[in-house]
Amino acid sequence: DNGKIRVNRGYRVQFNSAIGPYKGGLRFHPSVNLGIIKFLGFEQIFKNSLTGFSIGGGKGGSDFDPKGKSDAEVMKFCQSFMAELFRYIGPCTDVPAGDIGTGAREIGYMFGQYKRLKNAFEGVLTGKSIEYGGSLLRKEATGYGLVYFINNMLEKKGKLIKGVKIVISGSGNVAIYAHQKIKELSGIVVAMSDSNGYIYDPEGLDLNEIKIIKEINNKRIIEYRNKYPNAKYNENSKEIWKIKCDIALP
Repeated sequence: DNGKIRVNRGYRVQFNSAIGPYKGGLRFHPSVNLGIIKFLGFEQIFKNSLTGFSIGGGKGGSDFDPKGKSDAEVMKFCQSFMAELFRYIGPCTDVPAGDIGTGAREIGYMFGQYKRLKNAFEGVLTGKSIEYGGSLLRKEATGYGLVYFINNMLEKKGKLIKGVKIVISGSGNVAIYAHQKIKELSGIVVAMSDSNGYIYDPEGLDLNEIKIIKEINNKRIIEYRNKYPNAKYNENSKEIWKIKCDIALP
């Protein structure tokens, strides 16, 4: 926004397309490098094969960090990234998705740029918002799936999530919708975190307030204390595992 030029390195590793187009997320995080993307692309082959669908494995991303950036800055980066990537992807070639740092906003910016460059509205990116042809429950799916898995494990032991105190590491897409499903099943989420720290309330966290902070305002989780000053905040997010609970979700 201030007119300075910033250079980031981007990657797309197309690992295996033996049974279908390459498929795997785009990760936007400062830790991204070629070695990490190669490993994740290799892992994606096996993850995708377990779905039973005809899709291969790939992965991509950049060392760009969306945190602390304005919407305009994120959009400019996504457009620049897609200006290079669009040559190598397509509905029958490679279908990227979201990942860490890459949500519906980033996918939307990239899809808009792809459409502009290719003059085609096609299924080249998954994780789009509903308005751009995204899937219902796509945003909720991973978090819900996590809780369904836990619930099935508990039922095998003759137990329920109801009344169980749960700690969740993170406050992104997966964490928020895991929290939502836990709440629907009458469980109690007592702590959530981000990279700066964690928030803890033994009586349970307000999911709606977490959504406002993270999904609408894109703020840090410490903002939770503005509405709930009695909640405990710790700047060391790793210490969340010291909290007494019944179930911990990394």
